[in-house]
Amino acid sequence: MINDCEVLIVGGGPAGSTCAARLVRSGLDVVVMDKSAFPRDKVCAGWITPQVVETLSLDLADYGRGRVLQPITGFRTGVLGVGTQASDYGGTVSYGIRRSEFDHYLLERSGARLVLGEPVTHIEREGGIWRINGSLRARMLVGAGGHFCPVARLLGAALGREERAIAAQEIEFDVSDRPGSSVAGDMPELYFCPDLSGYGWCFRKGNYLNVGLGREDSHHLAEAVRAFWAWLESQGKVPQGMTPRLKGHAYLLHGHGARLRVDDAALLVGDAAGLAYRQSGEGIRPAIESGVLAAEAIRAAGGVYSRERLAQYSDALDERFGRRGPPAAADGHAPDGWRARLGRRLLASRWFARHVVLDRWFLHAHQPALRG
Repeated sequence: MINDCEVLIVGGGPAGSTCAARLVRSGLDVVVMDKSAFPRDKVCAGWITPQVVETLSLDLADYGRGRVLQPITGFRTGVLGVGTQASDYGGTVSYGIRRSEFDHYLLERSGARLVLGEPVTHIEREGGIWRINGSLRARMLVGAGGHFCPVARLLGAALGREERAIAAQEIEFDVSDRPGSSVAGDMPELYFCPDLSGYGWCFRKGNYLNVGLGREDSHHLAEAVRAFWAWLESQGKVPQGMTPRLKGHAYLLHGHGARLRVDDAALLVGDAAGLAYRQSGEGIRPAIESGVLAAEAIRAAGGVYSRERLAQYSDALDERFGRRGPPAAADGHAPDGWRARLGRRLLASRWFARHVVLDRWFLHAHQPALRG
């Protein structure tokens, strides 16, 4: 039974495992705790850019042995019901992965001690020591458990009362024995809702097809998902006659929430901190980079984990992802009619789709890899 450690990380996803690996490498005793056993069932569109590969020092040949690693050489984009266009890069710009495999791989190689299959039910702090579930003790606590992370809740996260979260539903399934999908593996397809309050995707990764849709307006999510699936079926992109069982999840876009990210002997990373990219909702790269920045701040604190000593982490997030403004009003986020019309015209432009939507919003090709 593990009783004591220097740093306890709650959540074994990319943010938590990246932070753990950096801290273990620097000689700290780290435990990662997660409510799920790994490999876990984690549904996600799931692609990683070359910058992510560089930050993680990922050996693609090693990773690709027995795991899905789908080269992406282009994207098909458009507005539902308006038309689509293909942007072919002529070379690999990303890699499709399955999160069940990717997360397990990163967690295993982190070198941290693991407590898996045990949810966090109680957190308290006494005498400068965190006590979790009555037995596990740590001097430093990292929340990496996603949108509903218990550490985020401990630090005062509103968890839906005041936060403007994105709601999404998606499914990933084996299509090797389900003929009827015309989606090419090297070209994921992205379709914006006509009101531009969200988008859907259809992405083939080896023998697996991932389909989902996310919206800022959760009240219309189920309706939008049904319409999207019906359209995909009519276009021959998903198997005919299938009754999908989609899974739901939520996440915050950077700047759409005001979660406290740093406190005495505690900080948040990844989706727990609300770091998904604003335009695309992509969260893997921000999660991994926040894990790197958190590890740097913890190391620099030199064992004195006061809010003041850890404040450099929050500053580093602002520098990397931009400063957060005041939380957006929950009732005014949908685009006005003229803005939606203008947006649809822009999305129909091949130049805009390639150089803005894809290069800047989804691939962040302009931003070099974070090294730490």
